[in-house]
Order: sequence, then structure tokens, then C-alpha cells
Amino acid sequence: MTRQHVAARVDLGAIRANVAALRAATSAEVLAVVKADGYGHGLLPSARAAVAGGATWLGTALLDEALELRAAGITAPRVLAWLIGPGEAWADALAADVDVSVNAGWALDEVVAAARQTGTTARVHLKVDSGLGRGGAAPADWADLVEAARKAEAEGVVRVVGLWSHLAYADAPGHPTIVRQAEVFREAVALAEGAGIDPEVRHLANSAATLTAPEHHFDLVRPGLAVYGLSPVPDVAGPSSYGLRPAMTLAANLVHVKRVPAGSGVSYGHIYTTERETTLGLVPLGYADGVPRAGGNVGPVLAAGRSRTVAGRVCMDQLVLDLGDDDVAVGDEVVLFGPGDDGGPTAQDWAEATGTISNEIVTRVGPRDPRVYVEGGREVTP
Repeated sequence: MTRQHVAARVDLGAIRANVAALRAATSAEVLAVVKADGYGHGLLPSARAAVAGGATWLGTALLDEALELRAAGITAPRVLAWLIGPGEAWADALAADVDVSVNAGWALDEVVAAARQTGTTARVHLKVDSGLGRGGAAPADWADLVEAARKAEAEGVVRVVGLWSHLAYADAPGHPTIVRQAEVFREAVALAEGAGIDPEVRHLANSAATLTAPEHHFDLVRPGLAVYGLSPVPDVAGPSSYGLRPAMTLAANLVHVKRVPAGSGVSYGHIYTTERETTLGLVPLGYADGVPRAGGNVGPVLAAGRSRTVAGRVCMDQLVLDLGDDDVAVGDEVVLFGPGDDGGPTAQDWAEATGTISNEIVTRVGPRDPRVYVEGGREVTP
């Protein structure tokens, strides 16, 4: 059953315009990252809007998401998947014309086996760990991985089309690790090219580096958060400074309103107590919907035209607002976050209030909250 009183409204026009702004800011190609169900905005609608905005590549962490893009008929851009484990459907990836990332010998072996099985030349991006300490071949192992890839190329089962890495500290422009990682990456590229690798693209920049470090754009940039209109460098500048607009608005309608006396405890643990006679409003959103439980007494909302904070603990399915003496009624809309128009809260506001990042705020919005897509202020079917 559709929850009529809750909606995560996604502005596809904003996603398209955000990608166009990112595209205009670089001479590199743009890979729009649509992993994690398009950062909670919806995989397929977000991907289509990003392509319409000028993205020539799409990126997912999981192979299943890349295959879903292809199954939906999204064939124009290149698609790259980079978090693939042993025994996964490499052959399906090759058959669907999905580029795959390889950061170890075992992965290259599985790609080669899938290529032989399908009679397809695999499009591979070799990843080096330039200092994030996460995925990617260690620099000490890089030469061996490159040599093995060259042998697979000589056999005709693999084509190394990309060389790449990922930054650890790009959200702090000027941090010394950024330059150091870029140096390590350039050294890895030089070694690979010296061994005969001739990639189509070299890529290092995430959203933050796309916006603040043009010297590290190489051939392809990989914005994720910025595609959805959120700033990856909120301590430096908000999204509007880069021509971006937040695409998601999470809102719900009040489902209960009541007057209570002064001294009334509110929600679990009574960490909030009313100071006077007041009106309480019940909002049907809770931590099962992705609202941080840490938002109790600090989470910002817009209700009855005024900024407020959550009253008491966020529950699994609901939260409470102290609405004072304002004229409110069941059915009135409450906005938890959105683009920030008219003084409303943003995902960044929630991130700051709860000690996290805006990426987490939008991606944790749950699947039971229906996505409503709009463009130009009108609801559309994506």
C-alpha cells in the first residue's frame, strides 16, 4: 500500500542541471555515480537524468546495479562497476557491455575466465591504491598486476581501458594527501603506460576534486554527491556556489495533532518536556525511514512556515514536533529537508545536527518512502 502521507520528492530537472554544471566546469568526461540506488534518489530515473545532463559514463559500486541499468535499456553511456567479489557474475557483466574494475590478480583471473567463456574481450579498469587504504592494488603489487593484464591483452581476452584511483581527503581542499595521492597515481599510470597499457581514460577525481581540484581531473571525473545537488565541501561552500541544487525533498503530512499541558513528557525517555501548554504534532517518519535517531531534540524541520526541531526521541516510524500555539491541522505538510528554499532545512543541516555527512542523510531514506518525481514543478513518470 502506498503511503499517501509521506514522499521523497526527487527533482529530475535538478539532477540534469547539476550534471550540466559539472560538465561545464571541466574539460574531462563526466561519470555520474548512481550507486546506492542513485544515492537514494532512484537508480534508473537518476541515471537517465544524468545522461540527459551530459554524463557520458555511469558508475555503480555493485554489479547488480550496473546490470539493472543495462536491462532497463540504458545503453548510450559507458557503465563501470567497481565493487565485485569472487564468484560474482563477471560473464553477465561482459555480456551486458559493463566495464569492470580489477585491483588484484584473483579478479583479473576471474575476468579472463569469463572472457574466454563468453568469447568477449573484457573492458577493464585497473585500480591502484594511491593512499586511501581501501580498494586498489598496493603500489608494491602494481607492476605484477600490470604485467598480468598485458599478458591478458596479448591473448585478446582483456582490454585495459582505464587506470584509476580514489582520493581520501578531497573534501578538505589543500590537504597534503591530495597532492601526494596524485603523485602516486601519476607514477602508477607512467608504469602502466611504460609497460604498453594504452588506456582510454585515467580518473582520480570524485565530487570534491571535480569542484575544487581541476589539476587532478585527468580524462574523466566521477562526481557522486554533487550530481544530487549537495556540496562535498560544505566547510568551503554550499551547493549554490557551484551552480548545484539539492534534488531530494523529504516531507510528510501530520497524522495527529493534540493539545497537551505544560510539563508533558514527549516520546521515549522523556528527553523533551513541554514548558507550557502547547500543540504536539505527529509526523509519520522515523529511523526505519532513514531519519537519524540521533535527531532527537536537534533535527531541523519546517512546519507551519517556521523552522523547528524534533521534540524528543525519533522513533522507528514517527517523530513529534512541538508546534506551540500555531494554527496547525492533520494533513499539514512538514519538510524534513529539501533545497533550503524559504528557510527550510537541508540534508546538510541534518548532517550537521546529527554528526554525519549529507551523503548518509539522503542515501538512508528508506524504500518504504515512495519516490515522487518532478520536473519543472510538475509530477512526472520517469
